[in-house]
Amino acid sequence: MIYNNLLYFIVAIFLFVITGNSETPLFSLSTSFILLLCLLFSYDLFARRFFSRSMRKGSPSYFNTEKRLSLLALLFYFFALYVCSIHYYLKPLALSDKLPSLTNIGGLALFMLFLSLMWRRARPTYEAAFQRRYTTPAFLSTNIKTNLPIVLPWILLSLAYDLLALLPFPGIKSFFHSGTGEFFSFIFFLLLVLFFFPPLIRRLWGCIPFPQGPLHDHLHSFFKKQQFSAQIYLWPLFEGRVLTAGVMGIIPGLRYVLITPALLETLTLEELDAVMAHEIGHVKKKHMLLYLMIISGFSILAGFFLQPFTFFILSKDSFYLLLKKTGETPETVLTVMMSVITLSLLVLYFRYLFGFFIRSFERQADLHVFEAIGSSHSIISAFEKIAVLSGNTRDVPSWHHFSISQRVDYLKKCETNPSWIHRHNRKVRLCLLAYLLLLGTITLGQNLLPSDSWERAYEEKYTEYIIEHKLTLEPDKALWLRIAGDLMQHKKMEKKALDAYEQALLLEPTNPETLNNLAWLLLTSEKLELRDPMRALKLARSAAMLEPRGHVLDTLANAYWANKLIDKAVETERQAIFVNPEQRQYYQQQIRKFSNSDYETSLKRSNEKM
Repeated sequence: MIYNNLLYFIVAIFLFVITGNSETPLFSLSTSFILLLCLLFSYDLFARRFFSRSMRKGSPSYFNTEKRLSLLALLFYFFALYVCSIHYYLKPLALSDKLPSLTNIGGLALFMLFLSLMWRRARPTYEAAFQRRYTTPAFLSTNIKTNLPIVLPWILLSLAYDLLALLPFPGIKSFFHSGTGEFFSFIFFLLLVLFFFPPLIRRLWGCIPFPQGPLHDHLHSFFKKQQFSAQIYLWPLFEGRVLTAGVMGIIPGLRYVLITPALLETLTLEELDAVMAHEIGHVKKKHMLLYLMIISGFSILAGFFLQPFTFFILSKDSFYLLLKKTGETPETVLTVMMSVITLSLLVLYFRYLFGFFIRSFERQADLHVFEAIGSSHSIISAFEKIAVLSGNTRDVPSWHHFSISQRVDYLKKCETNPSWIHRHNRKVRLCLLAYLLLLGTITLGQNLLPSDSWERAYEEKYTEYIIEHKLTLEPDKALWLRIAGDLMQHKKMEKKALDAYEQALLLEPTNPETLNNLAWLLLTSEKLELRDPMRALKLARSAAMLEPRGHVLDTLANAYWANKLIDKAVETERQAIFVNPEQRQYYQQQIRKFSNSDYETSLKRSNEKM
């Protein structure tokens, strides 16, 4: 359940973040509120119908219904975020962008509201399945506290980051915004989580100290033989009727072994020792630290890939073809595409890669019984009991656990041939090494991606699309025609550039930039049949009279040079130096060119190259 809910909340957080780019809402506040109420009401109807069908069918049916409705909650939540512009209307929570994490927390609270509607409808079915009475507020409180530890680290990290940004110390702020600062702040936060979260979770889950007595002493004696230290608590998960145990915390004084009462009632002493050996195996193999590393790995992968991949998409002609077919804005299409891609990667990463490691770690913990006890007979017996009493779930696998039959078969294989134990441990080590090498390769190899060329291609194609779009909307506006001419000239589409400039001049015959750029094209075109030095001189004179800026005077100087008026060309270039001394070196090179070569020779050279 915990692993499933972790995935649900990760997806919910991601959905809220990607729907936050809109500057204007789709509907007014009142309309959005009514639509949100309709979505909440509709989801509530689904929840009531689903749970009414699973009434009195036992705990497996309850858990399956909860899983289906959690997935449906994500779907309704996404529609609410998009249609009701939730991110837009929650922005005031950020206090003028001082604490943007409050907006994100508000968005997460909405997802929790959908889940609360589900839990409200789940209460009667839960009571029938687990023979326990709850008031609705108490049942909701129990479920919220059960799930709160999943999102609490993200909430606290987001708040801490915002509070650091408010510090009135520029040096400290710049350090925490640097790569080194972000790394150390993340490590510091990680240590806080490892130290202080286990006791907090224990309290939220309502765990109570294991009662003193012979069983308590036996378990601690077993821990001591294994050179393991932890406090033992009773875990009232689903009224304590779920057959499970768990361990959390890496610090011995803040480490807890949790056992449900049903497990204690079901297992023999030898079977309980085997289950404890499994939990000790998680600690000995450092699985909790490895979980955190793998979860953090997705952020590393996303951070290195998303921006270059965005440039890659924007540099493709197919993206702009899609824009023309859909009629949507580039921002909308890009957001949808990147959202679908990133969400797919996120689900695949956690469902398969993270799931692979969880299953592998669980098997490692199973195999630790050979080291702790010497045999797997007790844990196999415990698994078989759990499978029967949990509703004949022996052959039911999940994305985060092998099925009990698969676990039992592998243990039996290891009993026959112990080399399978070392084989699996070696497999886990090699997979972790491959994973770390992949992260390192991606981190170091980001510079090998042609991101700069993708970015340049994107800038050109995006600009071209915007200009074409503006020309479609305002075909009689000279500005878009001139910019289109500039773009076409840059792309060496000189005939189209000439036509665009001519149209722009008809609309604005005294625009100095259009006059200047057309003159430059007539002087420098690679298509020699388009060159016209005499007309270029006329246009350049007009541009310089209207706006005698450095680059305009340079065009006029080139026009004089093209028409064999060398002295005037040199004099005009010197005026350009006076107007724009920052480009002195370039203008002096131009003067040397005018003095040492002639336009006709350069024209012949251009002709020879062609």
